[in-house]
Amino acid sequence: MTHSPFPASNGQDHANALAEITSKVSAPVPEHQRVALVAEDSNLQRRILSSYLRNWGYKVLEAEDGNQALEIYKQEKPELVISDWLMPGLTGPELCASLREDLKDQDDGSYCYIILLTSKQEKDAVAEGLGAGADDFLMKPVNPPELKARISAGTRLLDMQRELTRKTEVISETLERLQEAYDKIDSDLAQARTIQNALVPEAHRQFGDFKVDLLLRPCGHVGGDLVGMFSANDYQMAFYNIDVSGHGITSAMMTARLAGYLNPSYLEQNVAIETRFSQFSRLLDPVEVAGILNARLSAYVGISEYFTMAYAVVDLKRGHVRFVQAGHPPPLVLPRTGEAHFVGDGGLPIGLLPQVDFDQYEVCLSPGDRLLLYSDGFTEAVRPDGSMLENEGFLEIVTECRHLTDGQELLDALHGKLRQIMPEGHESDDDMSAALLSFGR
Repeated sequence: MTHSPFPASNGQDHANALAEITSKVSAPVPEHQRVALVAEDSNLQRRILSSYLRNWGYKVLEAEDGNQALEIYKQEKPELVISDWLMPGLTGPELCASLREDLKDQDDGSYCYIILLTSKQEKDAVAEGLGAGADDFLMKPVNPPELKARISAGTRLLDMQRELTRKTEVISETLERLQEAYDKIDSDLAQARTIQNALVPEAHRQFGDFKVDLLLRPCGHVGGDLVGMFSANDYQMAFYNIDVSGHGITSAMMTARLAGYLNPSYLEQNVAIETRFSQFSRLLDPVEVAGILNARLSAYVGISEYFTMAYAVVDLKRGHVRFVQAGHPPPLVLPRTGEAHFVGDGGLPIGLLPQVDFDQYEVCLSPGDRLLLYSDGFTEAVRPDGSMLENEGFLEIVTECRHLTDGQELLDALHGKLRQIMPEGHESDDDMSAALLSFGR
């Protein structure tokens, strides 16, 4: 059946987080005061450069040698450094190397654009400056328009760097929030699985000469399949296999509702049981049960989910079985001798239409015979070539395993066989469930 959407109850946190990251990332970069450091041992040249930068809107810090420039940088973290090549203390290339080392130790994504002023034109000198970490060079004497153009180029790079850093921070923050939301969802789903497992308290149970074994394997944390069994007296019992449309939380909530309708512990709440004179109980015919469930589901306004069901009532004295097949895969009879065969002609699922007439089928079992109810997770399992197993392929697998006399062992073997034939790395996108009735201890 089709896969249901992400749980709406927790999906709102997911949507809110995505909306927030979109708004933050697309928001304009806030204006800020640009800071530049001028490192020049010539007082006159330093003042001239500083004057240019102030006129262009920069806050300017001044250093008269390389060592002082390094100390000022560590305290103020300017985004632009203009340094002379030859200075007392650290030279321009040495200052570049020290600034790059300082930036490497920082983990905030910040960057400093460095322009070296030099009278050297040799290629080796340029290579030395680039190797030390300089971004650009400017020949002395400085030409103001050229200086402004070089600074503008650096500013564009700094703006892109700041924007990238800002978006990275926003994304990291939002991913942390999303992870918290997912962790909460995962925790809730794990608890939901525990609750859903409690809907099937017994994996097998003996009813006189009959035994029922159950298998429930959801494809995710929770699923939309349900199996169960119950009895109201010493001569009747019922067992069933239900498959709700979709998967996930929505389907799991529906299975919880259905488990309440077919409650094996509180028979007074079980819609499949009729009690007379406050003491005598009998099981309703399967078609009556299907009709009751269809009426109840159709009465829910706004609910589009439906389910398929194979529901059977067993006469424990005669081995006579009556069942309804509401859009479910056909039950499979496994006689003690002879070939296994399907029974039933299909029918409409429960909850699709408000008024539906369901067909009832009958089969008589002899000692040693078995009757298997199963969900379409078995027949729609994918082969390595991409095709589905379907009824014929499923019958082949059942035939290979039918020599196993223990019911639970047989169900586990069927599930294991299906896992083996699926392509490597392929995960089933449908729940798998089954209920096996065995006649004879």
